[in-house]
Amino acid sequence: MFYYLFHYLDQLNFPGAGVFQYISFRAALALLSSLIITMVFGKRIINFIRKKQIGETIRELGLQGQNEKAGTPTMGGLIILAAIIIPTLLFAKIHNVYIVLMLISTVWLGAIGFIDDYIKVFKKNKEGLKGKFKIVGQIGIGLIVGAVFYFHPDVVIKERLTPNQQNAYSFDDAISGGKNPTTPKYSKTPVKTIKTTIPFVKNNEFDYTRLLSFMGDKAIEYGWLIFIPIVILIITAVSNGANITDGIDGLAAGTSAIIGTTLGILAYVSGNTVFADYLNIMYIPNTGELVVFMAAFVGACVGFLWYNAFPAQVFMGDTGSLAIGGIIAVYAIAIRKELLIPILCGIFLVENISVILQVYYFKYQKKKRGLEYAKANRLFKMAPLHHHYQKSGFHESKIVMRFFIIGIMLAALTIVTLKLR
Repeated sequence: MFYYLFHYLDQLNFPGAGVFQYISFRAALALLSSLIITMVFGKRIINFIRKKQIGETIRELGLQGQNEKAGTPTMGGLIILAAIIIPTLLFAKIHNVYIVLMLISTVWLGAIGFIDDYIKVFKKNKEGLKGKFKIVGQIGIGLIVGAVFYFHPDVVIKERLTPNQQNAYSFDDAISGGKNPTTPKYSKTPVKTIKTTIPFVKNNEFDYTRLLSFMGDKAIEYGWLIFIPIVILIITAVSNGANITDGIDGLAAGTSAIIGTTLGILAYVSGNTVFADYLNIMYIPNTGELVVFMAAFVGACVGFLWYNAFPAQVFMGDTGSLAIGGIIAVYAIAIRKELLIPILCGIFLVENISVILQVYYFKYQKKKRGLEYAKANRLFKMAPLHHHYQKSGFHESKIVMRFFIIGIMLAALTIVTLKLR
């Protein structure tokens, strides 16, 4: 909104209006606005939720400090959603296809989480929305995201020129009498492709159509058959991973802020020809605008910690956790860094795996040695993994801080993979 206003004022030579053309400036404003919304207006939202008696129902898990959390306001994810959506609408280019898709994903997954929380809180059903309906909702947004990324004409990349092609550009420019100060490193013509970045490989681009090489010439035409299911899988996995991680005060919000900061950096360098050339990575036009969205996302997560850090005054609920997980997944796919998710979102991955291993190990022991043995010899004291450490006697603040440190290490490793090949 403000971008278009100040763009118009800039055309009228209004002093200072041109500063809104800079992504870094608008990202800073989005970050500050997001923090203000969460920290200032967040308190009012929490008080409203408390008056409506929207409190968390705590299951008896035998964890230290568990009973004290009963009645803590939940559905605080509404604060996060507001702090993401409002600054994005104010400071981003709304006509950008990536921004539109991020907003749709945020609202869609936030709505699924809201329905789940509503059933738990108002219908007094601890199970919430049935898992199959959550999956259907996640598949739905996955279909939309995958189809848009595959078919929309604005979702393109620019291929890196070979040395011979760069020389040809310079030669043509010299013949035409042009004064090209620098030799172009990327093609002027954008290309529709489903290439992505693959870590630890020298020529670090992977085309999903290779998985359909058995189809011969039709592999490119039917690339959506493999691309869209992969998108659905990634969104579902990361969304559920964030949901599982949201188990102790501040863990999901803080971890997501670290992940979001890293993705924002990756989006900035991928959407800038200078940095993309220096790092020898894929140049993706128009993705720089995603930095504004991610600034709002990081501000929302950090600002939410003001009330969600131990001892939590509010829980985000599925309204927040499903949304932030989905946002991370869609964002990573947009900047073609989804294959870095196992590294960057390593905490989500381990939390997911711990639950899967716990379930299957219990079933295996039950079948082989009986129910009593299986109960007494679980793989983890409790799953997901953060509850295992709680059961082991660690205070949740220490668990959260150590997970943050690991998250920062994984974020650094993710960025290093751009050059570590």
